[in-house]
Amino acid sequence: MIKASENNEYYELTSPTSMPKASGFLWNDNMMIQVNCRGYAVAQFMQPEPAKYSHAPNLEAKTFMQPEQPYYAHHPGRFIYMKDEENGEIFSAPYEPVRVLPEKYTFAVGKHNIKWYIEQDGIQVEMTITLPKDGVMELWRVKVKNISNRKRTFSMYPAFTVGYMSWMNQSGEYNEKLQAIVCSSITPYQKYQDYDKIKNFRDKTYLLAEETPFSWEVNQEAFEGEGGIHSPSALQQEALGKGDSRYEMPICALQYKLDLNEEEEKEYRFIFGPAHNENEIETIKQQFFMDKNETGFDGFTEAEQEYEKYVAAGRGCLEIHTPDAGLDNMVNHWLPRQMYYHGITNRLSTDPQTRNYLQDNMGMSYIKPQVARDAFLHALSQQKRNGSMPDGIILHKDAELKYINQVPHTDHCVWLPICLSAYLDETNDYSILDEVVPFDGGTETATVYQHINLAMDWLIHDRDERGLNYINQGDWCDPMNMVGYKGKGVSGWLTTASAYAFMIWADICEKNGELKNSQKYKEEADKANDVINTYLWDGEWYARGITDDNVVFGISKDKEGRIFLNSQGWALLSGAADESQKAKLLKAVEEQLESPYGVEMLAPAYTKMREDVGRVTQKHPGSAENGAVYNHAAVFYIYALYTAGEKENAYRLLRKMIPGPGLDDVLQRGQLPVFIPNYYRGAYRQIPRTAGRSSHLFNTGTVSWVYRCLVDGLFGVRGDKDGLRIEPQLPDSWNEASVKREFRGSQVEIELKREAGVTETEVYCDGVLLHDGILRDIEKDALYKIEVKLPFNN
Repeated sequence: MIKASENNEYYELTSPTSMPKASGFLWNDNMMIQVNCRGYAVAQFMQPEPAKYSHAPNLEAKTFMQPEQPYYAHHPGRFIYMKDEENGEIFSAPYEPVRVLPEKYTFAVGKHNIKWYIEQDGIQVEMTITLPKDGVMELWRVKVKNISNRKRTFSMYPAFTVGYMSWMNQSGEYNEKLQAIVCSSITPYQKYQDYDKIKNFRDKTYLLAEETPFSWEVNQEAFEGEGGIHSPSALQQEALGKGDSRYEMPICALQYKLDLNEEEEKEYRFIFGPAHNENEIETIKQQFFMDKNETGFDGFTEAEQEYEKYVAAGRGCLEIHTPDAGLDNMVNHWLPRQMYYHGITNRLSTDPQTRNYLQDNMGMSYIKPQVARDAFLHALSQQKRNGSMPDGIILHKDAELKYINQVPHTDHCVWLPICLSAYLDETNDYSILDEVVPFDGGTETATVYQHINLAMDWLIHDRDERGLNYINQGDWCDPMNMVGYKGKGVSGWLTTASAYAFMIWADICEKNGELKNSQKYKEEADKANDVINTYLWDGEWYARGITDDNVVFGISKDKEGRIFLNSQGWALLSGAADESQKAKLLKAVEEQLESPYGVEMLAPAYTKMREDVGRVTQKHPGSAENGAVYNHAAVFYIYALYTAGEKENAYRLLRKMIPGPGLDDVLQRGQLPVFIPNYYRGAYRQIPRTAGRSSHLFNTGTVSWVYRCLVDGLFGVRGDKDGLRIEPQLPDSWNEASVKREFRGSQVEIELKREAGVTETEVYCDGVLLHDGILRDIEKDALYKIEVKLPFNN
C-alpha cells in the first residue's frame, strides 16, 4: 500500500481511502501548494503578502494551512472528470469528487513533482503537477490512454475550482484568443489609501489550455446543476453549456472529446494560476505553449527541467547508508528538501517570527551557508539598541509585523548564538563576527560580535529579583500568553535557555580570542543554572515557570500540565542538571511523556482553561502545544540527549519522528514519510484513539534541529575550528554504517564498523590513527576516506 519507488525519487500510496489526508507539497520563491491524494489543494502566492487564486466557496479568514486540515466536498481542488460516451458512466481522477474507487490507483509524491495514476474501466489517466522555478503557476500534464481491447469514445473534463473570489466584484468567461478560462475579481478595500496597494494585485485566476477545448463552462452553479459536485448535471449533456459567470461563483471547466484506438494515448497540458491582466496570460501562453515543432523550443518542458534543478539545489551535506532504510530515505532525500523550503522561502512570509527565521536559517548552514550568513546579518539589522530582538523580521519594504508578531515574546535573543554556532561549526567563518551591521532605524552600527553581546546582556537584565527571565506574553511557546502579562511572571525554560545561550556564546568568544568576555558569560551561565536549581527543581523534574501571582507550575502537584518537556531537555543542555537530577528527569520523561509516536510536549494535557497559563490550555488535549508530540520541542530534547551521551534514548525518539516503518504506524499517523510534521497528536494516556495522528503541517522549526542531531549527534561529524570532529553515537543495534559528508568544499567518506577487540572509538584517515578524532588541514576539493572502528556493546 505504501512504498518508496525503486530509485527513492517518490513515495507511493496505492489507496485513496486508507490515508485520505496523505499529501505532498511543492514550492518556489513566490508560491506553495499542498495537494492531497484525493485531489484537494491548498495554495497561496505572495503579492507581497500571501494571497489565493483558488478559494473556498465562502468568504474565509486570512488563514493558510491549518493543523489536521479539514477537507470537504467543495474544498478547492484539481479534478479530471471522465465520461464514457457509450454508456454515460463517469468517474473522476484523482478520486474526488465522484468517489468511484478505481481499479488501480497510485499517488506518487516526488521531490519536484506529484503524480497520480488511475485505471478504471479500460481507461488510464495520469496526472502530473509541477511548478516553474520562477513565476506563480501550476504546470499540469494529463495523459489519457485506452488500455481496453477496443476503440473507445469518451469526454474528459478538467475542472479546477476558483471559488468565492470577492464579495465586491467577481466574474469569469472563456477567452477564445487565449484558449483559457479567465476569472476576474477585485480585492475588497475600505480606505482610499489602500487602492494604490490593490490596483496591481493579481486578481485574475486562469486555466490556460494548450489544446482547443470542445466546450467549456465557467458558471459553477450551471456546471453542478441538481447533480452537485459529485455528479454534475452539465456532464449529462453532449457538450458543456459555454456559460459565463457574472457576479456568480466561477469554475474552470473544460471539455475534450477523445476517440482512442486500443493502446492509443493522448496528452494535454494546462497552466493554472493568478494573473494581473490578460496581457500577462498571453505572455505566459507564448512562453510555455508556443509551437515547439516550428521553433524547437518547449517552454513548458524547459520550466519543468529548471524546477527539478531548483529543488535539487537544496541537497544536504550528508548521504547515509544504515541498517534503517526508512531513515536513509528521509535523510538523503526528504529532510534536506523540507529544510531547504524553509530557508529559501522563509515560510512564504514577509515577517517570519524571529525565532523561526533564525532556526530555519540555521538549517541553511548545511545547504547554502551564504544564505544563512546573509539572514543572520539581516536579522541583526533589526535589533533594538538596547539589545532586544523584534518578534518578527521584516523581509519586504511594504511588510509590517502581523498576527502573533504583534504579541510580545521574550525568547528571540537566545537563538542568536545557538543558531550562529551551527554556521560557525560548518564554515569556520569567524569573520562574520567583525561584520558591521546597523541597528533598527539605521542611525547607529556595531559589529555582529557587539550585537550579540548586547543581546546576551539584554537577557541578563530582563529578569526579576530572583534572576529568572520574564515571559511577558510568551516565550518559545506562543500560546503561553497569560503567565506574565502583568509583568511579573517568569519562564523557567527561558532562564535555562539563556544559560545555554551564554555557554554557547562563551565558547564562541573563547575561540575568537575574546577570553575576558568568554569568562563573563560562563559565569552568567553558572549563575542562571544556580537560579534554576534554587527555584525550579521540583524533586523529580524541573518546573516550567512561575506566574504573575507567584504560582509555580509544571510541577508534581498540578493535576494537568504536571511536566513540560522543554524544561527537562534544556536543563540537560545548560548543565543545570547534575547526574542525580539527570537520572530522575530522564525517568520522569520516559514514564510520563513518551508515547509510541514520540515524546509529548507536556502531560497530562489540559482539558480546561487555566487563566494564569493562557490559551495553550484551551487547545484540544493532545493537539499542538497542549500535549502533542510537538516535534520542535521533541527534537530539542533529542539534541539534549545526544549532548548528554544518551544515544539509545536519542535514536529511539528520533526515529519516531518519521512515520513507519510498520504499516500500522503509517496508517495511524495518516501521513507519508516525505516530511516531518509540526506535530503528531499526543495525550496518548488520555485519548489513545487519536494519538499519533499527523497535523500534516510541514512548516516547522523541527527540521533544522533534526539535521543538527544527525550531524552533531548520531553520526558525530560536526565541524570544529580545528577541522572535522568525528564522534559517532550509533545505536547499539547497528554494527555498521557509512556516511558521505560534504565539508568546507571537501568530500569525506566515512565507514563505521564495530570490530571485536576494539574498546573505544578509533578514527583512521588513510590508515593513520587520529588520536583526538579530528580531521585537520582540510583542503578544498580533496577526498578523504575515514575508517571508524567501534566497540561491540555488552
